[in-house]
Amino acid sequence: MELRHLRYFVAVAETENVTRAALKLHVSQPALSRQIRDLEDELGFALLERDAKSVRLTEAGRTFLTEAQAVLKRADEAVKTARNVATAGGELHVGYAPSPTARILPPTLRAFQNEMPKVRVKLHDLTTEEMLAELRAKRLDLALLVKPARSMLRGLRFEPLLRDPMRLAVAPTHPLAHRRTVALSDTASLPLIVYSRREYPEYHEMLENLFASQKLRMRIAEEHDGGASLIAAVEAGTGVAIVPASISCFSGVRLKLLPLSPEPEPVVVGAAWIEKQLSAPAQQFLECAREATSAAAA
Repeated sequence: MELRHLRYFVAVAETENVTRAALKLHVSQPALSRQIRDLEDELGFALLERDAKSVRLTEAGRTFLTEAQAVLKRADEAVKTARNVATAGGELHVGYAPSPTARILPPTLRAFQNEMPKVRVKLHDLTTEEMLAELRAKRLDLALLVKPARSMLRGLRFEPLLRDPMRLAVAPTHPLAHRRTVALSDTASLPLIVYSRREYPEYHEMLENLFASQKLRMRIAEEHDGGASLIAAVEAGTGVAIVPASISCFSGVRLKLLPLSPEPEPVVVGAAWIEKQLSAPAQQFLECAREATSAAAA
């Protein structure tokens, strides 16, 4: 028994006329009659009583009609549900570091939604280690982050997108705020506001290498888990911070960002994903990020 047998039977039962049912189904009358008889033969009992001009349901036929209509309704609902899933596009899970990606993430999202409006992007604000773990667990499709150490990228691919220069962040009223450039040696005696070592180990490694290259020692005053609290602490005059220039997207006029001498190596921001497992939506998102980076550089 196939669904078409049920559809043919229901059409005949509802119209009580084989000719009208055949027209409705766009099949020939003899073919429709044959399909109904094949169904009755398979069931082992009559569904219809026939005369020269019309057909009528048998008692068994009336019971079978109710069940057949229910089966067809469930089948139609299943097709509709599956079609909605197929055409909806699903979800794309993207990890990101807020400050380093502030310049490229909004235009990337806009461009991606124009290209794939049926795919819902879910953003996950995570640390570098968390993003790498979520990628390997296949709970993230792609991650936008500061380039991790090579040892952390096992099994993953990383593509650089932009280089974010490092700046000294001070409050607008700070004594150094009027400088065009600040020597790194001038910061050694100042309390330093930094990101959490536990959550941003690569950031601490960068600072340690920077100060060691000038035979200087840092005076870390506070560690912060995120950019918002770090900005507030620097604005309040608690200390100064060495941060990527992209933090200006969040700080605005609350902080003044000054070049350092010698100038630290810029932060490399890029995309990471599992080797050979970039889905079509993730590939499109990456392409949008590349274009957003080119536009930002221009």
